[in-house]
This record gives sequence, structure tokens and C-alpha cells, in this order.
Amino acid sequence: MTDASVPVALPATPGRRFLAAGLSAALFVAATVVFITADHSSLDSSLLYVLAPLALVGSLLAARYEGTVLIAADFGCSMLAIAFLGPAGTFAVNVFTELGTWAVRRYEPMKPLINLGAIVAPAVAGSVLFEGLAGDIDPGDIAWLGLLALTSIVVLALNFFLVGLLSSLAFGGSVRAALRMPVSLFPALAFNIAMIVLIAAIYADVGVEAGLLVVLLVAAFGYMSHLVIRARDRTKEYANLSWGVLSSLVRTLDARDARAARHCAGVARFSRDIAREAGFGARDQELAHTAGLLHDIGRFALSDRVMERDVVLTEEDWRDIRRHPEIGAMLLKDVGVYGPIAEIVHAHHERLDGRGYPRRLRGDEIPEMAKVVAVAEVYDTLTAPDTYRTPMSSFEALNELRRVSGTQLEGRYVEALAAVLTGEGTDYRHADAADFDRELDIQRRMNDAASR
Repeated sequence: MTDASVPVALPATPGRRFLAAGLSAALFVAATVVFITADHSSLDSSLLYVLAPLALVGSLLAARYEGTVLIAADFGCSMLAIAFLGPAGTFAVNVFTELGTWAVRRYEPMKPLINLGAIVAPAVAGSVLFEGLAGDIDPGDIAWLGLLALTSIVVLALNFFLVGLLSSLAFGGSVRAALRMPVSLFPALAFNIAMIVLIAAIYADVGVEAGLLVVLLVAAFGYMSHLVIRARDRTKEYANLSWGVLSSLVRTLDARDARAARHCAGVARFSRDIAREAGFGARDQELAHTAGLLHDIGRFALSDRVMERDVVLTEEDWRDIRRHPEIGAMLLKDVGVYGPIAEIVHAHHERLDGRGYPRRLRGDEIPEMAKVVAVAEVYDTLTAPDTYRTPMSSFEALNELRRVSGTQLEGRYVEALAAVLTGEGTDYRHADAADFDRELDIQRRMNDAASR
């Protein structure tokens, strides 16, 4: 179910706002005319006094998904009213729900006016349609249930269209954007419609007692959806905050070592492309990209002396350097939402022959994505112009990677990198154009897509 309780932030002109109010009022007046002329016998039904309060509770517990899209139990109650109470009962349930919600939330009058037009009118129209088509079909028959499912889809589509259109007119914003329903909602909506059909079948066969029990289950489903989506939103906020902290650490590291941010961006890009070439799925590609961005974050804890160039390092200095994967992993685990990434970062300096650090893992003990990041990290270090050594050409670096293939690096991923580099220009091969901000933005977009 959708409603107009959250407006788009962009301003609307008075003319568009007036048009939205006029259209909403006209739709509601049309629904009222149908109510007046309809059979009012259903207003004495006990089912009406069950559905109306449940619909109100469902509306108040609605879980907002995005923009004007809600997951709520009131839609199911409205459809049951269409199935068993006719246009008059449907009108009564929906008007009671909208006015009751407004009385509790007290949002500005334009919003309940839009809801009365964009929610009540489609429901009443759906009731008239269902009543006309159902005819003499016995309630509970397969044809009757199929017609109810089809009517649910029509009512939901009309509701979504009208709320999107009227909200964009009244509160501003793009009509096209307002009418774009997230694809990820389709399974939930399909489940909702299936539940409506199931409840209707049980009610038609058993009566109000069993129907009431199932309606309560739908109300519980709406409330659980509310809790799940709130938890998802809070997790997303926490993840964004975590990314802010981690990216700030990388920028601080870059202030101490001017190659750090570019190196992290280059490794992230190479790691993602190697994983894609090697046939890994989208999730593993994302893991590789994220680990590449953060693989050196443990260097933040190294001393200024170790970070300086042209300094002769002592054995103690090297011990500290070899701990940076472990430090980075601990830092990521402390942040809380990067468990798999932490393991990759922990192992990206391990070697197949067991001579790596910090844990001397060998072969299959090393996570696959850590092997991918290791190839990307070594290649970028060998070819980048801002390293401690004279940069190699891409051809020279690949020869070096192939030389240590099977002992230090995984040969499969070395060859995947070689395939990735085929036909690429110098800027890509040497990561000259690698930019931390751009790769960080890619990561944020992947996180947003994953959470939808």
C-alpha cells in the first residue's frame, strides 16, 4: 500500500498543488457517490468491525520502504472488504483507516486529502469491478479467488500510480521517479496478494473466526515488516557511518604516504576486474573491490619512521610492517559489519608456499579473494610510478608475476589479470588514473544496490 505521508523535498508551484488537491477531491467525491448509491447492508456485518480497526492498526504500523511505498496490512483488509463487503463496506473501511491515521499522526491536510482520493477511490473502483465480474460465482471457487487476485493487482497499480502522480504534483519532484516502484518489492507484494487470496478462501469456507485469525497473522506480518525495514535502514546508516570512518583513515594514511589512496584505489579496481574475469559472482566481486580499498588500512597504526621513504628499516620495523594485515583485520572487525572483508585483508600477504605473513598460511588455507587481492597488490606495486622502486612496464610486471606463480601467487588469477589488461591503455595498466574518491563512490553504489 502507498500513501502521501512523506513528501518529496523539492518545492511545488501553487498551481500544481491546487491541481493535486482538485484531482484528489474529485476522486474522493466520485467514490462517495458510489458509496451513497451502493447497497448499505454490509455496514451491519461483523466483518466490517473486524477489518476497520485492523486496517487502522496496519496503517499506523506501516513500514516505509522508499519514498511513498509502504508495506502494510491495511491493503489486505481493504481487499477483504472488496471481496465480502461490497462498495459501501470498502468505502467505510478505507475512509475510517485514512481519517484515523490522520487523527493520530496529524500531518498536514493535503496528505490525507491525497490519500482519500488515491487510496479510497481505487479501492471502491476495485470493489465495483469485482462485484460486477464475480456475478454468480460462488465465493471460494478457483475462478472467484483468481478474480480477487487480479482485482488486487489492479487496485494496487491504481493506488501506486495515483499516489505517485498526486504527490509529485503537490510536493514537487519528478513524476517519473515517483512512479518507479522498486523491483525488489515485487516478491513482498506477490506474497501479500497470495495471503489475501488464502484468507478469503478460508473465510468463505469457515467464517469469521478462522478469517479473523489469519487477518491477525497478516497484521503481524505487517508489523514484522516494519521492524525488518527499520533494522535495514539503521544498518545502512551504520554502514555509511563506518565507511566515513574507514575512508577518513585511508585519507589520513595518504597524508603520511602520498601513494596510499591511489594505491588502494588501483588495487580495488584491479581486484574487482580480476574477480570478474575469473568468473566470480557479483558478491565476490564486491568483496574483492572492498578488500582492495581497505587492504592497507592496518598501516595506519605504523610509526612515522616506518612510513618514511629512504629509511633503513630494522628487524623490529619489519616485524611491525608484517603485522599491518592483522591490525587492519582487527580494525575492520571492531567496526562490526566487515567480517568477510577482515579475513581477506588479514590474508592478502600470505603466499601459496606458506612463506607469507602474518600467519604463514599456505594453499587452500588462504581465502580465494585474498589471493585475488594479492595479485592486484603486487602488480600495482610493481607498475605504479609512485612506489619505492623504479616502475616496471606492464609486460615486465606480468612476467614477474608469472615467475612467482604457484609459489607466491595463484596462477589462475595472474592469467585473469593478463586477460584483463589485454587491449587496455597505459592509464589503466599503470593505474595512473586510479582515484580513491571514484572507487569509494562505486563501493557506495554497490552497497546501496545490495540493500534494495
